[in-house]
Amino acid sequence: MTAPPDDCLARNEWICGEYLSTRRQILLDAVVQHLQLTALSVLIALVIAVPLAVLARRWGWAAGPVLALTTVLYTIPSLAMFSLLLPVYGLSASLVVAGLVLYSLTLLVRNILAGLRAVPEETRQAARGMGYGPIRLLLAVELPLALPAAMAGLRIATVSAVSLVTVGAIVGFGGLGNLIYAGMNTYFKAQVLTASVLCVVIAVVADVLLLGVQRVLTPWERASRAARS
Repeated sequence: MTAPPDDCLARNEWICGEYLSTRRQILLDAVVQHLQLTALSVLIALVIAVPLAVLARRWGWAAGPVLALTTVLYTIPSLAMFSLLLPVYGLSASLVVAGLVLYSLTLLVRNILAGLRAVPEETRQAARGMGYGPIRLLLAVELPLALPAAMAGLRIATVSAVSLVTVGAIVGFGGLGNLIYAGMNTYFKAQVLTASVLCVVIAVVADVLLLGVQRVLTPWERASRAARS
């Protein structure tokens, strides 16, 4: 009988400290790319979603088409979405970002619109009575009061984007997905598990950070909960 290999890499174990120490830079580069793709896509989607939700709130007839369009986009499988965008963006990081932006719009538009619709009409009337114009009313009253619903949508969109970035591995821009894809092809257990766990960690940390931001930006929510308790 031959002696078993003396390190976990040679034994191809799922949990391997040697993998972490020898591939540290590769993992760091993958995490950075994953974060960049996620943050850029969600930020662009947010910039597009806010005006769409505001227009849908102002013009009731626009709500149906806007929600229908974003819902249809969300139902397109990721591989099909990337294939449709390929002639426009080619094999680039922009292809992945564009796909993630389209997927994020559904979650963001729906939640921002729901938050705007939940603002009490008497609050709007009171603000108008104090001389608030449409822009000031939106920025000082409606959007702040819509923040809890909007932040809930942002948290879901961010976690979803963290997961969907991995699909970008099919075009070479998938962050940690590149390592997962390569590890599955070579049955490299430690690489698949480590990259997968890091994806989960990024999603959890992002969600917790956004929840913290939400609590800082909406102190009246804490006061309301404290009063009810």
